[in-house]
Amino acid sequence: MKNLLYLFVAVLLFSCNSKEKKDTKNTADNLVTDEIRTDLYGSWIGRFIVAERDTTRPVTEMYSNKINILIKKITSTEVTGQSIVAGNIRPLKGFMKRTGNTFYFTLKEPGDDKNDGVFTFEIQKDTLLTGTWTAYNSKKEVTKRKFELLKKEFKYDPNAMLSEDIYMDFQNPKEPEQKEEKIKKDTINEDEEYDDSDSPLYRGASDVVYTINSSTTKLKESQLKNLKKLDLEILRNTIFARHGLSFKTKTVRQFFNDEEWYIPVSTNVNDQLTALEKENIALLKRFEKYATDSYESFGR
Repeated sequence: MKNLLYLFVAVLLFSCNSKEKKDTKNTADNLVTDEIRTDLYGSWIGRFIVAERDTTRPVTEMYSNKINILIKKITSTEVTGQSIVAGNIRPLKGFMKRTGNTFYFTLKEPGDDKNDGVFTFEIQKDTLLTGTWTAYNSKKEVTKRKFELLKKEFKYDPNAMLSEDIYMDFQNPKEPEQKEEKIKKDTINEDEEYDDSDSPLYRGASDVVYTINSSTTKLKESQLKNLKKLDLEILRNTIFARHGLSFKTKTVRQFFNDEEWYIPVSTNVNDQLTALEKENIALLKRFEKYATDSYESFGR
């Protein structure tokens, strides 16, 4: 009888201890997973603009890129997300503080990439995200950038097209051939035409880049055989831009950074391409291999 009593007490104590541990674990889990301000989750999109640059060095980094600051989770103690810009996706981790209707964030990239840094920004009235990014490496060409972002949801739109504009490849200029030195004049006539013979030359695209839709139209060889190499490159990369590819090369980024519909969300969208798009990409690449470009002065 006494042994049964001891056994009952032991079982009771074990049961209470297990319940206490379970309650403690549940409480800890609730603290960790208690998410707040989920309305701020999502992609914040805009221009990532140079604020501080080492002007003693050659310019290699673009003045402005399209950036996506993706907020994935907010708790009382931690914020996690991603930065997506210039062909890089970097994890973000930090914290949020609130003052009135303004939320202040400090989010850090890991620091194991040469381009990593820390984002400090605020979200005002849940609609506008503004702030700066500071590089960890103080010896970088660009050590600080600023941004003003709006919340946008990415959605694949096969009908998205480039705006009607002049498209020049400013990232790859070509120096003109040296010409004989001209006789210098003592006076310059006011009606004398500007001599741009020494200006850099750029390859330009034709209007097919904003009239042909390479995501919805089955391209024909007859459409492509007389196109410039740049035309073909842009038609091909517009397919990837519609799927939200974050382009690594400056040559490609320059054509899409200013498009409102373009939202970088991934560094690989191959599994998102339609069968028609894959066919068109293969055809465009085949023609790109043998196509050439013409160079001209900007504004001529």
